[in-house]
Amino acid sequence: MSLFWRIFALNAVVLGTATALLLWAPVTVSVPVLLTEAIILVGGLVVMLVANAVLLRLGLAPLDRLTRLMATVDLLRPGQRLATQGGGEVAEVIRTFNAMLERLEQERAISSARVLMAQEAERRRIAQELHDEVGQSMTAILLGLKRAADNAPEPLREELREAQEITRESLDEVRRLVRRLRPGVLDDLGLVSALTSLAEGIATHTGMRVGRRFDAELPELDPQTELVLYRVAQESLTNAARHADAERVTVALRHTEDDVVLAVTDDGCGITTPREGAGIRGMRERALLIGGSLEIAPASPAGTQVTLTAPVSRKQP
Repeated sequence: MSLFWRIFALNAVVLGTATALLLWAPVTVSVPVLLTEAIILVGGLVVMLVANAVLLRLGLAPLDRLTRLMATVDLLRPGQRLATQGGGEVAEVIRTFNAMLERLEQERAISSARVLMAQEAERRRIAQELHDEVGQSMTAILLGLKRAADNAPEPLREELREAQEITRESLDEVRRLVRRLRPGVLDDLGLVSALTSLAEGIATHTGMRVGRRFDAELPELDPQTELVLYRVAQESLTNAARHADAERVTVALRHTEDDVVLAVTDDGCGITTPREGAGIRGMRERALLIGGSLEIAPASPAGTQVTLTAPVSRKQP
């Protein structure tokens, strides 16, 4: 039965009952109205209104749940669905909405994968250009300054030494940017070595104490999974240093039978607002790219823990 006919039938039952009582019940209305008659009429009206409200609430409750889900649904947290019971127009609307969510989640995952792959390709290209062009040019300048300083008189030699030191620091900064854009150690030595290098670099540049706990025997992972784990760890450590005022951070990597779990825990101020910025949403998109899940929760006794659970996708032989 459609929603229209269900609501019509409910109202027809209520109004038909009221009419039958007026026709066949020994109830009359005097002029002026007696107190007992007024009580009976008002009581009947209240009963009809309450019955009508209850029946309509039961009939429209699925639409209320659908409205709440539509207002709160987040495609970065897939799997939010409404249960459908029975048939009719409401159940069909819920089934259609669930199918739409499924389609949107798939399309979002595909589009996010394309964007992230393009982003990584652009990172790789920029890192290569910085390394091959800017890095080599600055290395040549550094060597030229060294030769000039060796042959220059003493007053000018000191200035050339200072320029040489500034150039060396700039070259180190370029190399650091290259490593952040595309961690070559990840391709050459694997995930554990890349995370170790990342933790040591963050500790050196920020002064945080970064601890590491890695399982001894981790399974070989697909390169895309390793890259997502590395990027989430990188973003989590950067957030801990910039926003959480953390003094100590722990990076843990463990595996179960079917999953690899990355946990980054800091002792900072924690998350003070429910709104998620671009960094956190970017981590969620990366997690969806490999079929994983990202959880951000308060740590004990203080701070924040970022946990990425990624299914084991082994390298192809």
